[in-house]
Amino acid sequence: MRISGPLWSTFVVVALSAALTSCAGGGGQHSSSKAGAGQSASPTADLAHIPGVGARLRQRIPADSQQVIAVYGKGEDSAQSTVALFTKHGATWNRDRVWSAHNGKKGWTTDHHEGDKRSPVGVFTLSDAGGVLADPGTKLPYTRSAAAFTAPRSWSKSHWHDFDLVIAIDYNRVRGTSPGDPTRPEGRSKGGSIWLHMDHGSGTSGCVSLSKPGMEHLLRALDPARHPVIVMGDRAHLEA
Repeated sequence: MRISGPLWSTFVVVALSAALTSCAGGGGQHSSSKAGAGQSASPTADLAHIPGVGARLRQRIPADSQQVIAVYGKGEDSAQSTVALFTKHGATWNRDRVWSAHNGKKGWTTDHHEGDKRSPVGVFTLSDAGGVLADPGTKLPYTRSAAAFTAPRSWSKSHWHDFDLVIAIDYNRVRGTSPGDPTRPEGRSKGGSIWLHMDHGSGTSGCVSLSKPGMEHLLRALDPARHPVIVMGDRAHLEA
């Protein structure tokens, strides 16, 4: 599904700088291992619960959700993580794919604020997508816009394709709008523009990044009718 038009293009030019900077943070160089190119693991079937997620966060996964992206952070202060896609069949879950990934360059937080360079811990819905590239075949509403998603060329070249494919994480945003919409219902101090996007080989300013094949797979797999959510955090917070 695609959203486009001249009125939208005018709007996103105004919002571009704030939204992209919130997510990628200007493209500075940071040392970290590069996320794998869509690596997968053997599917694990008939799971009673999402592995590694304790009762506190598990209770926040909506009962009608049949798709969960789990982001397992290596540590509270680490930018390295693993992303896994789970689908529900009847009363049990299957793990479909696993990818190496990155999160906020300073790690994770349960109290995210603008500029803290940490990804927010929690369970969030996934409602909207977009990017520079054409819709790869997602069922999510998809906004294609070079104006909205092209990274500034003042950033390091390794960051130029970060937003070629984007899935908005519904943290402090209005569902049903483009990922580039700058509206923040909880106020600007709580940050925003937290996305799943393409990886540049190091930590982000709060987003979760993975390989292009991984992003393509997630975009094609996620189905609004299955009420997808993301549960994310460092392993200790996830298991609590």
